[in-house]
Amino acid sequence: MNLKLLPLLLLFTFEGFAQRIIKMEGTIVDSLSNLPISGVAVSTLANNKIYGQISDQSGHFALFLPAGDHTISFKSAGYVPQWRYLNEKSPDQTLTIYFQKVEHQLEQVIVSTKGYDENIRKPLLGVNQIDIKTLSKIPAAFGELDFLRGIQMLPGVSSVGEASNGVNIRGGTTDQNLILVDNTPIFNPTHMFGLFSVIPPDAISNLNLYKGNVPARFGGRAAAVIDISLKTPDVTKFKMTGGLSLISEKLMVNVPIIKDRLAVYVAARGAFHDFLLPVFSKDLDSVRTRFSEVLGKVFWRVNAKNTISLMGYFSNDYFQTNLLATLPNVVGETTFFEHQTNNYALEWVCLLTPKLDWQTTLSVANYDPTIGTIETAARNKVRLESGVYQKQATSALNYQGKNSKWELGTSFTKYHIKPGILNPGNSTSVNALTLPSEFSQEADVFLDGEISANKHFAATFGLRYSYFMALGPADLRTYQPNEPRDDLSVIESQRIPKGKITKAYGGFEPRLGIRYAPNNALSFKMGYNLMRQYIQIASNTTTPIPTSRWKTSDVHIRPQVSHLITGGLYRSFKNDIYDFTLEGYFRQSENSIDYKPGADFLLQPFPETQLVQGQSKAYGVEVMFSKKKGNFTGWINYTYARTFNKTYADVNVLEQVNNGNWYRANYDRPHSINLSIDMVADKHNSFSFNFVYSTGRPYTEPVGFIEYLNNFYPYFDERNNNRIPSYHRLDLAWHIKNPSMKEDKRWKGDWVFTVYNLYARKNAYSVFFKTENGAARAYKLQIFGAPIVSLAYNFNYE
Repeated sequence: MNLKLLPLLLLFTFEGFAQRIIKMEGTIVDSLSNLPISGVAVSTLANNKIYGQISDQSGHFALFLPAGDHTISFKSAGYVPQWRYLNEKSPDQTLTIYFQKVEHQLEQVIVSTKGYDENIRKPLLGVNQIDIKTLSKIPAAFGELDFLRGIQMLPGVSSVGEASNGVNIRGGTTDQNLILVDNTPIFNPTHMFGLFSVIPPDAISNLNLYKGNVPARFGGRAAAVIDISLKTPDVTKFKMTGGLSLISEKLMVNVPIIKDRLAVYVAARGAFHDFLLPVFSKDLDSVRTRFSEVLGKVFWRVNAKNTISLMGYFSNDYFQTNLLATLPNVVGETTFFEHQTNNYALEWVCLLTPKLDWQTTLSVANYDPTIGTIETAARNKVRLESGVYQKQATSALNYQGKNSKWELGTSFTKYHIKPGILNPGNSTSVNALTLPSEFSQEADVFLDGEISANKHFAATFGLRYSYFMALGPADLRTYQPNEPRDDLSVIESQRIPKGKITKAYGGFEPRLGIRYAPNNALSFKMGYNLMRQYIQIASNTTTPIPTSRWKTSDVHIRPQVSHLITGGLYRSFKNDIYDFTLEGYFRQSENSIDYKPGADFLLQPFPETQLVQGQSKAYGVEVMFSKKKGNFTGWINYTYARTFNKTYADVNVLEQVNNGNWYRANYDRPHSINLSIDMVADKHNSFSFNFVYSTGRPYTEPVGFIEYLNNFYPYFDERNNNRIPSYHRLDLAWHIKNPSMKEDKRWKGDWVFTVYNLYARKNAYSVFFKTENGAARAYKLQIFGAPIVSLAYNFNYE
């Protein structure tokens, strides 16, 4: 017997020992689009026990019931609920359930997981799902739907400020988050220095945030996963959606090519009205910025058991402002940033049996950032170009049993990092320079399982093994032990040929979640995660800028390893109308990356001379209360969180940060409060409010200044020894749905009026110092010091 088949055979034999059962299975689809609907709660009550399941991504469900009479309910937010009846003599059934949308449903599910009371029943903890309808209700700057600002309203998620290039989740850095769009990674999730999130919003179906239990199928990052699912093209009819705001325009067109079999959509968005930015903030007077993005997706239902989809995403950004940084030997007044993203994904899903499917994905992710300076005299652009390129193949089997589900898969990833190519253009003062590229590979195998032992106990567990190889060609240095890594301490340098392994790392990554539910409205959960990260950003800025340098692990830079322990209490009230959650966590990370005092990564061929590694620890408590149904919905949450870093003791004393003592991370913000309210006045009008508060982030304040040749130079003692003022803000949005009042029209329009920062709080983004008359004076840098009023029109044509 082939022992490799033994695990799969064991899966199929689980049901052989079960009692006499009745089986109902089938597929749930939208009655208009004929597309599968995931997340539908299928349940019934038998023998004082709830039997239930959630439909998967293909809309499939399989329910196994004890012999007897049953009434099965099918429920999902936004659809009319349905029921089916089974009696004791009913044979096994295979059904197709057609769901109809509720046209004027006033109840809103704000933040939910998939299905009724799943937050109680599922063993996963620290998982949130936000759908596109919820995101559209959250007020945002310039009236644009924004998934990054949306998840910042959840506990445990924060950022360093308005112009941040990502989010920090439970003590993690921005590059420790794996951001996926239809299984392809995004290396820069924002446009215009954080003013907008990537991806045309009309193409987004839903978003899953994993900040606690992370399934073993996800790897490569040490903190969290933001998994964005795109909509599937509608194979039944033509659709067009779009919108126009003061800053941006968007359009999405869906075209069925072969009815019920083949369809395609294209979504585009752009922002070109930078002349309006000074209206919102005087600090944006010198800014010239624009972005454009196009996303396309093709869906082909080959037959009843096979589907193929192809996705492509392309974006381009340009941002220009007064001189922020200059390249060596360049005299200029203006800094510009450019970056392009090109992602592709091909996915094949094969339904092998009603319980077993096979999914294979091939993906390519390319990110090309550029920083440059415009020379004052010649008006010549001097450019420093870089790039991150990833190719990945993933294949997995998914099995759905009576009381369990399993996923077994493998993946292979190739990395290519281009650290920098200096292009002087027509400059006579700058020489061309190319930094050596980095090449590496990663192979992974993973197993995920979820088992419900009975109505009280359930568990989810995963095991991932990752193996990383840094490859040549490469120039490797050997440094004097116990000496600072610099040009003076080099013992030898050797050239590694192409394809040869220069360093390999690997290890297991266990994941575990356990749930105990004494009743249907209360549960207690615990979890543990170990995650490894082999690629990270090397940056000495508070938040990485679009052109920050990516770096893979090698001989000198060890992979980051994160251990996360979580626990929580979950309570629902009034038939799941109200939810209360309490979660706590502790994260211990090894080989965390930080920069040496005075580090400069620009044009640095050996970045290990600018980096140090150490430990980090993060801990916190998150409390959230939400109302999920009715005309008045929303949530309030509070987070207490701390994050500290420390360099390893074996790092040379001259390279120690904060003299080797613990110090606050750049994004350490102990107290955070988020309040989100949505009020539905009638079927045409609704109002949304957000209030956010957080402790100011740390910054490093000089303890004095040294005068030398009539210039004053700051002297620093401790890193992050002070804090900027606290951050708080109130936002308002008024949504007017289909104001024409004609419900049978094919063209429907919505108006959205938003006010961001309603009471004009002058929140500080950073603090900097200038010397005046021999004394240092602190100045506050703010992005938006006045209310941002925006009006947007969105339409839908079917």
